[in-house]
Amino acid sequence: MTSVTDHLRLAADFAPATYDDWRKLVDGVLKGAPFEKLVGKTYDGLKIEPIYRRAHDAAPIAGRPAAAPWKIMQRIDHPDATMANAQALHDLENGATGLTLVFAGANGAYGFGLEPSAEAIGKVLDGVFIDAGIAIELQIGPQSRMAAIHIAEYVKRKGLTPAACDIRFGLDPVGACAVWGSSPYTWPEIVPAVTGAIKGLAGIGFKGPFAAADGRVIHDAGGSEVQELAFVLAAGVAYLRALEDAGVALEDTQGMIYARLAADADQFLTMAKFRALRLLWARVEAASGLAPKPILIAADTAWRMLTQRDPYVNMLRATMATFSAGLGGADSINVLPHTLALGLPDPFARRAARNTQLVLLEESNLAKVSDPAAGSGGIETLTQQLCAAAWSLFQEIEKAGGVFASLEQNLIQRKVAATRAVREANIARRKEVLTGASEFPNLHEAQVAVLEAKPVALAPYGEAKFKFDALPPMRLAAPFERLRDKSDQIPKDKGVRPKVFLADLGTPADFTARATFAKSFFETGGIEAVDSEGFTDPVALATAFKASGAALVCLCSSDKTYARHATAAAKALQAEGAKHIYLAGRPGEQEAALRAAGVNDFIFAGGDALAMLQEAYRLME
Repeated sequence: MTSVTDHLRLAADFAPATYDDWRKLVDGVLKGAPFEKLVGKTYDGLKIEPIYRRAHDAAPIAGRPAAAPWKIMQRIDHPDATMANAQALHDLENGATGLTLVFAGANGAYGFGLEPSAEAIGKVLDGVFIDAGIAIELQIGPQSRMAAIHIAEYVKRKGLTPAACDIRFGLDPVGACAVWGSSPYTWPEIVPAVTGAIKGLAGIGFKGPFAAADGRVIHDAGGSEVQELAFVLAAGVAYLRALEDAGVALEDTQGMIYARLAADADQFLTMAKFRALRLLWARVEAASGLAPKPILIAADTAWRMLTQRDPYVNMLRATMATFSAGLGGADSINVLPHTLALGLPDPFARRAARNTQLVLLEESNLAKVSDPAAGSGGIETLTQQLCAAAWSLFQEIEKAGGVFASLEQNLIQRKVAATRAVREANIARRKEVLTGASEFPNLHEAQVAVLEAKPVALAPYGEAKFKFDALPPMRLAAPFERLRDKSDQIPKDKGVRPKVFLADLGTPADFTARATFAKSFFETGGIEAVDSEGFTDPVALATAFKASGAALVCLCSSDKTYARHATAAAKALQAEGAKHIYLAGRPGEQEAALRAAGVNDFIFAGGDALAMLQEAYRLME
């Protein structure tokens, strides 16, 4: 029987396209410029080519069962147990298939979290049928470590079968020490407590997993994908060794350890990272003499990408992150609500987080195809690059004595700090854009609602006897947000927001592009741009500037118009009392003449916007 495609060979009349043909066309467009201009690089130095050939021999990576959806986890972190219970029940009634119980003091608490007492846990889980296929994940820290025991006691008290409860206990002293930068105990002192808890929970019938190798520690601190993967491997292997040394058979450790990864808005890197972890952990198990089984991978959308300003854009970031983690093979995904950086999310923010996953699963059907990236040349190459680089760093950590010893030596922290510094420099120069925060701000956005709640107060945990560099969480937008906060305070103190007058020269065709750039540039720092209609008369320009009430002024136009009018305009503005004169664009050969006329600084793409804006505030003091 002849197939339909035999009659629909739409490309039959065209010559086959090859990579070499494409390169010839590209070289023609580049006109002698090196091809490397089109090659991107990750923060780990991995190359991203502009085009890839298909990976014909690639096979899907084993992960979730075929066509199985990931678990839709919903974050439960309200300090009031009664309120938290109401949220949990509402989430489960409206599409969530799991609950992430975030306890105060956990790495992912971000200022809030549940009280880790038996009474509070009983209230939170009241009416939740945890033996009915609902996934429960615990995010706990040293101060809330007893929550795991209280959950187990709750199961016993309710007469439930432990093996029927899908509970991930989230024990992770390595992650807690990394974030805190200290520990009351040595690793040999920590191990018996962790393995004892795991053996005890397993002994009464819980199937686990019990210990979490949490890559969010690295991601939240500004680290790279390779660093995150290597940390997860090192932490996972530390728990694996600890369990074996405690008498647990290696084959029984499979399923006792799981991984957490952060998913961010970088689609390809996130997909490749999740795929890479499965391959890497399979290599660990094979090297241990085990037949590899897919490790459970829990995803949280990334804390560091959240912005306080224009927070609705966070919904788009979360959608991209969820899409990427889902296609990358995550077993469960927890979407951080879009207002979390501002406070405790309200019902609308929680609903949006939950529905983000429902749409992608139920309407977009993302889970229907297992590992859809298999065979994609770009994703396959990136996956293998991440595997190779992460394995190399993992070996370096192992040679240093393992993950805890590496933390004590600050080996991991130094690498993360170096990556974070480059990342922060790119944010400051707006090479890495945060829409609504470092680019295209809304200076007059409405305030977003969050819930009022008093965080749980926890008692200090031990004496910090062993100290090393901490890996605290950060948000990329924070430096620009601090300027916006300062801008919001100034009208309360002085009655008017700081302003910059855009001195547009010539016609709209001359100045629109750079005036648009300047408006976005200054308003990302909270300095309101006062636009103008375009001038050629220096006197009229100076008069308009004085009437604007601005202390700062920025000349905006084309290079040709600058050559004709910028010098006279700058002199007139200076004479009218401009405190500081900027010019939008690179000055080129005109720099000396422009500075002599009174231009103080130049703003352009790739310049250090953050430093320039910080200096602007100092000038206005």
